[in-house]
Amino acid sequence: MKKQLLITSGRGPQECNLAVQHVVNRLEHEANRHKLKTEITSSEKDNGTICSLILSFQGSGVQEFAASWIGTIQWICASPVRKNHKRKNWFIAVLDIEEENTHMIDDKLIQFETMRSSGAGGQHVNKVSSAVRAYYPPLNIVVQVMDTRSQLQNKQIAIKRIKEKIAQLENSKNENLANQNWLNQAQIARGNPIRIFEGIKFIEKQKSRITT
Repeated sequence: MKKQLLITSGRGPQECNLAVQHVVNRLEHEANRHKLKTEITSSEKDNGTICSLILSFQGSGVQEFAASWIGTIQWICASPVRKNHKRKNWFIAVLDIEEENTHMIDDKLIQFETMRSSGAGGQHVNKVSSAVRAYYPPLNIVVQVMDTRSQLQNKQIAIKRIKEKIAQLENSKNENLANQNWLNQAQIARGNPIRIFEGIKFIEKQKSRITT
């Protein structure tokens, strides 16, 4: 079982970025205790510090583990980077995001139909069924190729074009996911934090956790 969490400062100040790193360290430590495998799949920096990071988890009980972290995280601490700064409450978010599923094409599922080519090429082109129509049922993709007089070459070109169309679909899906993540980053709720940490040592207040 796999799970991905987005840990983000929501475009907050540098103190929030430091809180992101603290939370990532705690997540990795707790995941290790739960025998979960962790991997940083992507990160974003702001002024040299990480402001947003996607952490992937894998192992038994990962859903329950992730659920115990999803929500707003509050850090109560005097600013470690701005002396005499009045603010002492910093908020970040741990968000559940969808797994980015990359479709692996199975060439055996491609259905081919041959036909006579049309257009330029003279009588020879029209006498041979060299054109190819290829259909990939899992994603309902259809391409038609009549680039060459070789049926085999046209089939190879058709496979390539199907893969290109799949790549375009994946890019579009990932762009939508990235846009949603950006919106999530800008909407951190400060009320009712799921976990509260205090001080420069980032010590958790155990009674802060929400129970159901």
